[in-house]
Amino acid sequence: MAALTTHAAPAIAERLVGELAHWRHEAGFLCRTYRTGSWRVSLMVVNTIGHLAEAAWHHPDLEVSFPAVTVKLQTHDAGGITDRDFELAAKIEAVVRWRPGAESAALTGPPKDDARFRYLDDD
Repeated sequence: MAALTTHAAPAIAERLVGELAHWRHEAGFLCRTYRTGSWRVSLMVVNTIGHLAEAAWHHPDLEVSFPAVTVKLQTHDAGGITDRDFELAAKIEAVVRWRPGAESAALTGPPKDDARFRYLDDD
């Protein structure tokens, strides 16, 4: 396996824009908190992240609670943040934040006017 290059804080800050604008660099990790508002949605988010992380063979630290899920990414064997972390963060963001309706009329998503079916809070 090729050696992994870690990124310094200025380079990390430059990459936390656009699709990763809700991520932050904190205590040596790329971090993102998804406000779920319910245990059901927290579990759905955790299972989604778990699937993506296992498929990528890159495993985040997760903090799971009733109203939120916090994801913390770091390439432990490299001792810092690498391209692996940015790529998994982008994949997590794309899948967890995906909403039906934009590209398909058949997939409409949950009723927006019924709080019982609320998904993630908008950022």
